[in-house]
Formats: sequence, C-alpha cells, structure tokens
Amino acid sequence: MRIGIDLGGTKIEVLALDDVGSELIRKRRPTPTGDYAGTLDVIAELVAFVEAKIGRKGSVGVAAPGAISPASGLVKNANSTVLNGKALDRDLAAKLGRPIKIENDANCFALSEASDGAGAGASVVFGVILGTGVGGGLVVDGRLVSGRNRIAGEWGHNPLPFARDDERPGPLCYCGKSGCIETFLSGPGFARDHFARTGAALTAREIAAAAAAGEAEAGRSLALYRDRLARGLAGLINIVDPDVIAFGGGLSNIDSLYIGLPELMGRYAFSDRIATETRRAVHGDSSGVRGAAWLWPIAPC
Repeated sequence: MRIGIDLGGTKIEVLALDDVGSELIRKRRPTPTGDYAGTLDVIAELVAFVEAKIGRKGSVGVAAPGAISPASGLVKNANSTVLNGKALDRDLAAKLGRPIKIENDANCFALSEASDGAGAGASVVFGVILGTGVGGGLVVDGRLVSGRNRIAGEWGHNPLPFARDDERPGPLCYCGKSGCIETFLSGPGFARDHFARTGAALTAREIAAAAAAGEAEAGRSLALYRDRLARGLAGLINIVDPDVIAFGGGLSNIDSLYIGLPELMGRYAFSDRIATETRRAVHGDSSGVRGAAWLWPIAPC
C-alpha cells in the first residue's frame, strides 16, 4: 500500500493506493494556520487513520510546496511560509517512525500524470500547473527529475520569452524578480492584466466566460494570455522537447485555452513542426496526492 499526503495551504489530504494504483481510501483535514507542529500532528493522524482502516502499514510520500534544499536540508521556496527553514522530511520521518519521501507538489502532479494519467506511456512528460502560481515538473521514462538544485521544472520563474516593449520589465514577482512567466500566466496575473487594460475586475474564469459570450475586450485578454502561454511553452519545448505536456491547476479547466495552442507554440519554438501533445490532466485536483503516493515504487510489506 502506498500512502500519499498532499500538504496544501488550506487543507491536508491523505490517499492510499494499492500496488496497481487503485484508490483505497482518502480523507481531508484543514491545515493548521501558521502551526508547524500542528501540521505534523495532522499528517500523523491522517496516516494512522488510513492504516487503521486498511489494516496494514504503507509507504508515505508527501507533496509539499517548495523543496528540500540540497545545501541546508531545509525547506525552501514554499509559499506556505511556516514550512520554510524546517527539516520537514526528517521531522515527519521521526513522527511517523519510518522513512518518507517528499517532493514539490508540481513534481508530484507530473509524476501522477506520467504514471497513469495524461502522460501514461509517454517517454518524456512535462506537467504544467496554471493556478494561483505557475509550476511544473519533469518525468523521463517514469522517473521524476528533480535536478541538482531541486528546482527542475520551475519554468514559471524564467522570464517571459519574446517579451514585447509593453511587457518589460514586467510585474514584480514574489521571488524578487520582475517579468517572470508566473506573473503573466497565473490566475491572479491574468486577472491583473485584464484589469490594467480594461478597468474590469474579473477573475480568470470570468474573463474566459465573458470571452465565450462574445465580449470583445475579454476575448482580446484571452487571446493575449494564450499567446503568452505559447511563448512560455515554446521555450520549454526548446529545452526539454517533451512528448506530452499535461495541464493542471484551475486555469487548465478553461476549454478555450487549448484552441490553436499547438500552432501558436509552433510560431515560437525552434522547429519546423511541433508534435508535442497538450492534454488536460486525467486526475485533476487528485494528481498531487496520487503523485505523492507514487514516489515509492514498491510499498513495504
């Protein structure tokens, strides 16, 4: 049995999979706000709940914001700031009395979709998350690639490719730089850009709905977003050249996002033809917790 934990800013979810990936049980609890010790307690309680219900122990993998720094062994880059600077992997292993595996939540998303989702059977899969932030993860031949610095897949913190004069220097990003892809392609970034152009305060979903209803300014905003997405993905394709790009996050549910996307990517990528397949995630919001469970290839008996 594989147990996955999705450690989010507002909720902690546990899921158990059998050895062929079938779901056995899942449960959610609110994340204790600003309480690191309380967060560890909730994770331990959820693992204990699953094992009591199923009647056996399992491996434990965790999808978490940020990453474990190879330099310090502590969490870095987490937007759930209570985790930053903490030895989350060692603290959880001590709490649970067993080794655990922790990966960035975007990496877990990519691993889930590569294992038995949108990228199943593909050699190179890049998972893209478009939501409150912009994240990504890379899986090659079924193996998650975290990188030497554990930042592989962080395409959202590269500059927007082929930036135009009115896109420079770009919005300030929380990482301290300006013009990151995330500042343009996140849900808040999309909404902010539409407001700056039109004065209309709409969410990303509302902009897409207005565009579908024929509202001209919303249509222009959506077209610009799609073009920026294509530019960002073209840069990714030039470096990684994946077989499949799997999309997750709230914005991935906007159907019109995919219209003409391969052709747009082809305008910017360094190739005469783009055969990369773009697919929506099969497991949706469950991909993070499923990917956490898949961090262990073989569960202990």
